Amino acid sequence: MAKIIYTHTDEAPLLATYSFLPIIAAYAKTAGVDVETRDISLAGRVIAQFPDRLTEEQRLDDALAELGELATKPEANIIKLPNISASIPQLKATIAELQSQGYDLPDYPENPQTDEERETRARYDKVKGSAVNPVLREGNSDRRAPASVKNYARSHPHSMGEWSSDSRTSVATMGHDDFRSNEKSVVIDGDDTLSIVHVDSDGTETVLKEGLAVLDGEVVDATFMSAAKLDEFLEQQVAKAKADGVLFSAHLKATMMKVSDPIIFGHVVRAYFADVFSQYGEQLAAAGLSANDGLGAILSGLDKVEGGAEIKAAFEKGLAEGPSLAMVDSDRGITNLHVPSDVIIDASMPAMIRTSGQMWNAEGKQQDTLAVIPDSSYAGVYQAAIDDCRTHGALDPATMGSVPNVGLMAKAAEEYGSHDKTFEIPAAGKVEVRNAAGDVLMSHDVEAGDIWRACQTKDASIRDWVKLAVTRARASETPAVFWLDETRAHDANLIAKVHAYLEDHDTEGLELSIMAPAEATTYSLERIRKGEDTISVTGNVLRDYNTDLFPILELGTSAKMLSIVPLMNGGGLFETGAGGSAPKHVQQLVKEDYLRWDSLGEFFALAASLEHLAGYADNQRAKLLGDALDRATETFLNEDRSPGRKLGTIDNRGSHFYLALYWAEELAKQTEDADLAEAFSALAASLRDNEQTIVDELLAVQGKPADIGGYFRPDPEKAAAVMRPSTTFNEAIASLV
Repeated sequence: MAKIIYTHTDEAPLLATYSFLPIIAAYAKTAGVDVETRDISLAGRVIAQFPDRLTEEQRLDDALAELGELATKPEANIIKLPNISASIPQLKATIAELQSQGYDLPDYPENPQTDEERETRARYDKVKGSAVNPVLREGNSDRRAPASVKNYARSHPHSMGEWSSDSRTSVATMGHDDFRSNEKSVVIDGDDTLSIVHVDSDGTETVLKEGLAVLDGEVVDATFMSAAKLDEFLEQQVAKAKADGVLFSAHLKATMMKVSDPIIFGHVVRAYFADVFSQYGEQLAAAGLSANDGLGAILSGLDKVEGGAEIKAAFEKGLAEGPSLAMVDSDRGITNLHVPSDVIIDASMPAMIRTSGQMWNAEGKQQDTLAVIPDSSYAGVYQAAIDDCRTHGALDPATMGSVPNVGLMAKAAEEYGSHDKTFEIPAAGKVEVRNAAGDVLMSHDVEAGDIWRACQTKDASIRDWVKLAVTRARASETPAVFWLDETRAHDANLIAKVHAYLEDHDTEGLELSIMAPAEATTYSLERIRKGEDTISVTGNVLRDYNTDLFPILELGTSAKMLSIVPLMNGGGLFETGAGGSAPKHVQQLVKEDYLRWDSLGEFFALAASLEHLAGYADNQRAKLLGDALDRATETFLNEDRSPGRKLGTIDNRGSHFYLALYWAEELAKQTEDADLAEAFSALAASLRDNEQTIVDELLAVQGKPADIGGYFRPDPEKAAAVMRPSTTFNEAIASLV
């Protein structure tokens, strides 16, 4: 039987799954399609790392490894929902919750001293940060707004803040002594094995990484950020924000870039509270309180520190005397510096640009902002967008064009700062990348505390990326721009490959060009304002940034995008949008039994998955299901059945009911399969006849706390009961099976 794998992930997407998955399974069964689940949640990944410490009932297979292997096979059909890319505080919170649920897990060792602690740390490091996506993404990304969503956005434009020509908002970036300026890049000649070696000033060598397999034609980069120059830069920006009377904010990606960016975040916290760390830094370090974990973790740990009240008062003084901080939650006093994973650049910068270039201050009011993005690799993209809005005013969602994306990400391409090739340098000296023969391919002179990183990009991934760009440009008859900067080492190597591999394709009549990211941003925005579309063909990080920036401006959210990953060996991975707002949705559900999560991305992914399966398995009914779901989703949008904003309106569960109703009605109307039409005619009639009863049952539970049995690992029975409160609806769906 044909099979779709639906992933169990985290937070709001996981809770929505408890409601939506029974509908999917029942409908798919009519086409002979099984829908299976795999647990790749943060909690599930943690549990899978420690089978030796758990009971047989508690153990979980390594579902991520299983799916990673499946993704290399032509039969792969995986629907991947947003998952937590864990920061250290999130990982620690997950461990604590699992321990409270009876799982015999070790604490996370901050500074492992024994072999056992180092082995424990290595296991936990496997699930930190963006651990899921590099494993599953055995293909490059094709992400765009479906026509139904774009049409809806034009007829129901979302709100945009008004821009002023005298806005003082700007981006601050280093521009020197950072990752971009120090980058070196080589193209590997023949399969090889590399090592990364630190040579200190007296010649002592320490192997940081060995056995790094590389393939012929692979692009390998190495670079570093100077810690001393970073501190100088941050000191200047704190002073500038204070002098200019604007909010100070830092924008990083401490989840995806799980090694480098928490360290940079720690530098930001120490720069803002320079006097506090000058006076109390040793005490904080001795107590295990790290700036890398954010101000919130430090403040919550001061109760156990001698003189903690005095140190807390020093932090409060620092907040009062420093520049005003951008806030994550003004009502609760949560600042931009509280939690490294609270302010993620690809979500926070578009939201700021959408709302007049402003962020929220401590009084809950919007204010012009200095957005600090230390590394200059892509900071210019956001400055270009700010400059455009300051000059031309806010974009108009009713008339603006679109920027679909073709993203290079196959086989962990360009995984900067994330995994096993990023290091905080322990001592002055140099870091060398050597081949198996001992030749030095790249070398950097470094100081203690510098952040050094390397990354790989497979030649096969680049070839496939170029092919996908040409395919999308031809299919949509849309200009495509490769966002590559010839003055940057990595990009220069990619540009040479792009020119070479474009010759393998028929590009006659296509508008293909190469522009540096800031220039490409300005060009795309010029076209957007004329209602024209432009495909952005980008590397992995810009894929992440662009597929939030432009959708948030166009649609108000990045969760409504169609995200397809054509896997290189013929299978399909279908992603369902961004999960940046997921934590707040869970908090609201627990507080008042109302889930605002919008599953529209899941609807799009499922339709694409069914279409792909129909072709692979020659399953006509799967095609009918997918086509009907597309039509139902358009009705869903036109009838405005997405979750409302307040109690008393339908939430995620109600939106699933209406999708099921419209989907059943579309299947009942189709004329190609009489038996299928008959089966869904009865269901459609039942759902339509009982519409008010079902809606009333769904609304009746709102307004009081909901018990789901855990945040990172909810109790399945409790979560299902909360997310399926309509007996009438449940019985109707069950009748289809």
